[in-house]
Amino acid sequence: MQRTFVVGCPRSGTTIVQAMLARHPQVFTLPETGFFPRLLGGLHHRLGDEGSKPRRRTLARRLGLTRRYGRREFLALQQSLLGAEQSPSKAPWFQDTCVSRFIAMLDGLAEQAGRSAWIEKTPHHLLYLPEIEHYLPDARFIHVIRPGMDVLASITDAELRYDNKAFSGGLMQWVRRWNHAADIHRSRIGVRNHHFVFLEDLVRNPAEEWQRLCGFLGLCTDVALDQTCHQNIADPKVEPWKQSALSGLPQQADSKVESLFGPQLREWLRERLSSYEDLYAASSLAYNREDSFILPLVKPILRSTEKADVDLDIGAGHAVADGRYRVA
Repeated sequence: MQRTFVVGCPRSGTTIVQAMLARHPQVFTLPETGFFPRLLGGLHHRLGDEGSKPRRRTLARRLGLTRRYGRREFLALQQSLLGAEQSPSKAPWFQDTCVSRFIAMLDGLAEQAGRSAWIEKTPHHLLYLPEIEHYLPDARFIHVIRPGMDVLASITDAELRYDNKAFSGGLMQWVRRWNHAADIHRSRIGVRNHHFVFLEDLVRNPAEEWQRLCGFLGLCTDVALDQTCHQNIADPKVEPWKQSALSGLPQQADSKVESLFGPQLREWLRERLSSYEDLYAASSLAYNREDSFILPLVKPILRSTEKADVDLDIGAGHAVADGRYRVA
């Protein structure tokens, strides 16, 4: 079974990438599980939010025991995926067992659907890459990236339109979150099993980006695709901001930047946002036009907060047929 995680800052285009891949007959996918944040906790600290503190490494955590909240969340997720009748009444005590059962659940659901690969899309799994890579060294990751200004405008619009707490926090907090996401993306450039999709490229050249995605995932490109996404990846009544992405057909969206942010605010944001152009260029320079690496690969740069959760020994990546090849 091929296992792939779609990650990125919220409102970056992860849903449209998931919906595109869901149209392929080899791919199984499902609504966001939020598995690792639910199991391990510490999301706000990993987001870099001011005032958030890292979780204490208690004896129970060092022994690999799951938090009470994590066990409760695991049971809820298990019941939502398998149904109450097929779900055990107790959650595993150890984190390793919880992760193993989670992977086995997705493998089983994909096999029941007759698919050879599954896609799990939870944007915040970007913050848990060290743990996921530890438990699933062969997993693949699709990083979806969108300019920070557009992300902030989309988040602001969603908060105003839908009054959803997931988008609250204010612009300064979301600037820090987008910058942190950009740092993590940058740390995985040229690393084995990591693929970058820039939303502007996907909208401008969907056929080209589709070929790159299929090449990275080893999916056949000479098969008939569903005309639209028929798999359940989100409920538009619960998450109406995803409505336009659920078809799996990329299209140019109207920019909300100028309508929401005045000239002075845009300038203020530009001064504080990490450079999207530099991230794009760094990714482009890691590959040549034959989709092969042309720069030495480096070890991922792990932050101290990531190292504290799991002791990893990640070596340099190996060349893969991935591919940023547009030259800035």
